[in-house]
Amino acid sequence: MTSYLDDFSPGSGLRIRPRAWLPTDAPTLSLNGAWKFRWSPAAAGLDDAAADPDFDDSAWDTIPVPSHWVLPGTSVEAAAGKYGRPIYTNVRYPFPIDPPHIPDENPTGDHRRIFELPDWSYERLLLRFDGVESIYRVWLNGIEVGVGKGSRLVQEFDITDVARSCRNVIFVRVHQWSSMSYLEDQDQWWLPGIFRDVTVLSQPYGSVDDLWLRTEYALGGEGAIAPQIIAAEHAFPVEIAIPELGVRQRFQRPNDVAPFSVGQVDPWSAEVPRLYEAQVSSAGEALSMRLGFRRIEIDRDILRISGSQVIFRGMNRHETHPIRGRMFDEQYARADLIMMKRAGVNAIRTSHYPPHPRVLDLADELGFWVIEECDYETHGFQLCGWQENPSDDPRWLEACLDRMQRTVERDKNHPSVIIWSLGNEAGTGQNLKQMADWVRGRDPSRPVHYEGDHSCAYTDIYSRMYPNYLETEAIGAETGFIFYLDRPEDAERVRSKPFLMCEYAHAMGNGPGGMDIYDDLTERYPRLHGGFIWEWRDHGLLTRTPDGIEFYGYGGDFGEVVHDGNFVMDGMLLPDGTPMPSLAEFTRVNQPIVFDLDDGLLTIRNRYHTLSTGHLRFVVIKEVDGYPTGETTLQAPEVQPEQGATVTLPDDLVSAGDGETWLTVKAELAAPTPWADHGHEVALSQFELTLPSRITTLPVWPPPPTRPPDQRVITLGPAQFDARTGRLLRLHGMEVDGPRLELWRGPTDNDRSSARGSFELASPEDTDGEGAPGPSSAQRWRDRGLDRLVHRLDHLCADDDQLLTQVRVGAAGNNLFVDVRYHWWLSEGLALLVNVTPSPGWDCTWPRVGVRFDLPAALRQASWFGTGPNESYPDTRRAARVGRFAADINELNVAYSRPQETGHRSELRELVISDARGPRLSVTTWPNEQLYRPGFTLSAYTPQQLDHARHPYELTAGDHVYLFIDDAVHGIGSRACGVDVLPEHALWPSARQFAIRFTGHTS
Repeated sequence: MTSYLDDFSPGSGLRIRPRAWLPTDAPTLSLNGAWKFRWSPAAAGLDDAAADPDFDDSAWDTIPVPSHWVLPGTSVEAAAGKYGRPIYTNVRYPFPIDPPHIPDENPTGDHRRIFELPDWSYERLLLRFDGVESIYRVWLNGIEVGVGKGSRLVQEFDITDVARSCRNVIFVRVHQWSSMSYLEDQDQWWLPGIFRDVTVLSQPYGSVDDLWLRTEYALGGEGAIAPQIIAAEHAFPVEIAIPELGVRQRFQRPNDVAPFSVGQVDPWSAEVPRLYEAQVSSAGEALSMRLGFRRIEIDRDILRISGSQVIFRGMNRHETHPIRGRMFDEQYARADLIMMKRAGVNAIRTSHYPPHPRVLDLADELGFWVIEECDYETHGFQLCGWQENPSDDPRWLEACLDRMQRTVERDKNHPSVIIWSLGNEAGTGQNLKQMADWVRGRDPSRPVHYEGDHSCAYTDIYSRMYPNYLETEAIGAETGFIFYLDRPEDAERVRSKPFLMCEYAHAMGNGPGGMDIYDDLTERYPRLHGGFIWEWRDHGLLTRTPDGIEFYGYGGDFGEVVHDGNFVMDGMLLPDGTPMPSLAEFTRVNQPIVFDLDDGLLTIRNRYHTLSTGHLRFVVIKEVDGYPTGETTLQAPEVQPEQGATVTLPDDLVSAGDGETWLTVKAELAAPTPWADHGHEVALSQFELTLPSRITTLPVWPPPPTRPPDQRVITLGPAQFDARTGRLLRLHGMEVDGPRLELWRGPTDNDRSSARGSFELASPEDTDGEGAPGPSSAQRWRDRGLDRLVHRLDHLCADDDQLLTQVRVGAAGNNLFVDVRYHWWLSEGLALLVNVTPSPGWDCTWPRVGVRFDLPAALRQASWFGTGPNESYPDTRRAARVGRFAADINELNVAYSRPQETGHRSELRELVISDARGPRLSVTTWPNEQLYRPGFTLSAYTPQQLDHARHPYELTAGDHVYLFIDDAVHGIGSRACGVDVLPEHALWPSARQFAIRFTGHTS
C-alpha cells in the first residue's frame, strides 16, 4: 500500500514555490523552543488525534526544537536511549534496499506546541521549516497543511487560511525513514528530528514573493544588475538602493523591471570579499541584501573568476557538532570558517547538501569560493549494481528536480556560490541530466558540477574524487590512462574541461600523506584547478560509557545493526575542534606565497587569485643551532597575483654561522583582518645554509670487547645492565629498560585499509597508479608477527668502558628474524651504536625500525632541537621546520578518534626529557652518511596498546613512558580512501646503522 511515506512526490499540500532566503523587515515569529514530544517505534497504527487543538498532550515528554531526538544531549530521555540511537553508515542503507518502500519499523516523533499569533496585518502567512529529517506531516489547528520532504532543504507552506488570530496549535509528525531516505545516503549520521528553525513569516500587503539581484561584472570594472522580481502589481513601485554606489533604481510596474548599470565597482572574490549593502523596498516590505560583483566564465579548460584562473584550496564541510549534530549555531559556524581562513582554506564544498543559509552569508562576508551541493545521494545502490537507482528512474524525476530547484532558488543571491553541484555519489542517469539542464536554463551564469558524470556528458566541469597521482597527471596532460572512460572521444571531452578534485587526500586519523604531490601537479598543469580535502572535521558524537566516561562515539558505538565504524572520523579537526597536524600540513602545502633562495637571491612568488602582497610583511630569521642570530623585515616590492619578484638578502643573513645554520622566511599579515590579527603567518619556508665542515659526523667506535662478564649486573659509567639480557636496569639514577628493537606501530587508519591497491605488491607505473589489490599493510605486518616480537640474547661481552650485545629478534610461527647489535661506549656520555641486519626472505615493509626505552612515568616533558612543532613522517613533512621546541607528552601525541601511530618527530639533533623537578636525561644523535638523522617519539603508551584500543579513553597510562628512537619510519599515505604510501616513502627491510648518546642532568 502506497502512502506519503513511500510515494515519489517531492511533497504535498500548501507548499509554495521555492524562493530566496532573505532578511526582511516584515514580522516573523520563531517557533523554536520547547515542544511536547511523543516517540513511537513505528509509524503504523498512529492516528491523527493529536492534530486536534483540544488534544491533551500533558502526558507527553518535552523536547527542544531544533533538535535531533536521538542525540544524548537533547534530553534526559534521549540520553537514556528512550528515542533510539544515532546510526552511522557511509554507503549502506540502514534498511533493506526495496525502493520506494521502507520498513514498518519506522521511528516516528510527534511534535506539538501552542503559539499565539501576534496582531499582524498581512496578505499572506507562511510557515517555514529550514530542515527536518526525513519526512514530516504538518497540521495547524486540526487542518492538514501538507507533507514536507528534503531533509536539508527549506520548505514553506501557505497557512493564510488556516492560522487563527490568537491561539494556534501546530502538530508535526516526523518519520525517520521514508522513500526520500533513498535520496539522502550521504556518509554521515542518520539523525531524525526538526533540526533547523521553524518560523512563521508574515507577508504584508504589497510584499515581494521572490527576488534575485543577479550581478554582473565587466573586466573593465563596471557592475550591473539584472533583477528578477516576483511580486504582484500592487507591490510596485519597487526600489533598489545601493547607498555606497549612489544607486537608487525605481521600477513603477512589473513590466519596467530591466537590467541596469551601477557604475564602477570592486569585484568580490574569496580573497577580497567586497560586498555592497542593498535594500529592496516594495509597497509592503523592505528586503536587505549584500551584493558581490564577479564574473564566472569557462575559457576552454580554464575556470576564471573576474578574469583570473581560480585554484581551489578547499575543504569539504559537513554540518556536524559533537553535541548538537546538524543543528545550526552561528557562533560555532563563524569560528569554523575563521579557522579555515587562518589555515589558508579558500573554498568550501557544502558536502553533500545546502548548509544553513547563514553559513553562506558568512562565506560571502569572510570570503570563500563555494560549490553548493544539492541534497541528493543514492550511494547505497552501488552495492546492488545501481539497479533501481533513482537517478535513472523517471518515477523519481519530479523529486530530483524539486531538490535542485530548492537548492538554487534559496541561495541564488550569494556571490560566494560560484558552482552548482547536482549531488554526490548517485551514479548517473537521465534525472541528473535533467537537473543539469534545468540549472543551466535557470542560472546560466554558474557552471554545473557532478562528479559521477565521468565523461562530462551533461556537466561543465570535469570532477573526480581520489584520483591517483599518475591519473591526475594524465588528466592534466594530453596523454595517459584515465579511469571510467570507454572511448577516445570521452578522454578528449574531459580534457577540454576545467578539472577539479571534489574530494582528495582523505584526512582520516594520522594523515593524509602526499598532499604536496597534488599541489605540484596543479602547479604544473593549468587544466588542474586544485580540489577539496575530505574533510574538515571528525563527526564524533559526545556520549558516555556505562560508568560515565565521556568519549566521542562513531559507528558501532550506539548499537547499530549495520555501520561503517570510524569512517566518519575523517577530518582535519578532532570532534572537539582541535586541529590535527594534517591541517598544518595543508596550510604549508597550500600557502599563497612561495619562496625560493639561490645564492642570496630570494624569489617571492604570489599564488593569490586577487591579492597583491601589499597586505603582507616579509620577515627573515637566521638561526644557528636552533638559536636566532639575526632577523630583519624585508623591504620587498609589491608582487601582483600570479607574479614573482626577487630580493637580494643581506650578506650577514645568508652567510653560514658557526654551527647548523637555517634561514626562515615568513609572510605575515601587516594589518588585522576580520579573520586574523596582524602578524598572523600565511607562508613560511626554510633554507639550510650549513657549511659541510660544520656537520658533525659519526665517530669511529673502538674495537668491541671480547670478554664475557663475570657479574650479573654490568656497570658502565652512569648505567647498569642486566648481564642475562643485555638490557638497561638503571641510567643516571633512574630505572630504565631497553633497548629493544621495535618494528611495530599502532596501525593508522590508512595502514588498516585495503580499499585501494597496494604499492607493496605492485608499482604505481605497472598498475596505472593504483597498486595491486591485496591485504592492508597492517594485515601484512601482523601476518609476519611484527606486533609480537620476541628477543633472544645471542652474545654479550663487556669491559671497563664498553658493552656489546647481539640479539636475535623474531616472531612465533615464521623463520624471519632480525639480528641487532648494540654497542655501548663510554665517550663524552654513554653512546650507543645500533646495527640492524634483517634475515633474507622479508617480503613486506616495516612500520618503523628503531629502539624502545621504558622510562619512569614522571618523565613527561620534552624539549628538542630537530623538526617540529608537529609530528612528521616521510610524506607529511611540508609543515615540519627545524628549530627548538618544547611540549609535554600529551602535546607530543595526538588523541586521534581511534588510537593509532602518533608523535614521531623526524631528524632529531638533541632531546632533553624532564620531570616536574627539571631535566633528567638528554639524547643526541649523529647524521648518517646520507646526512639523515633518527627521529623520536615519546609516548605514554606502547604501539601494542594503541593497536588494541578503539577509543582514547581505553588507553590507560602505566608506570612508564616510552622513548622510541627510530632510524626510519614508513610513510602515511591515504589508503583509507586514496592511494597507498608511495614507494619512495615506504620502509623496506634493509641493513641499517644509527647512533645516539645519553647524558644526564643533576636534579
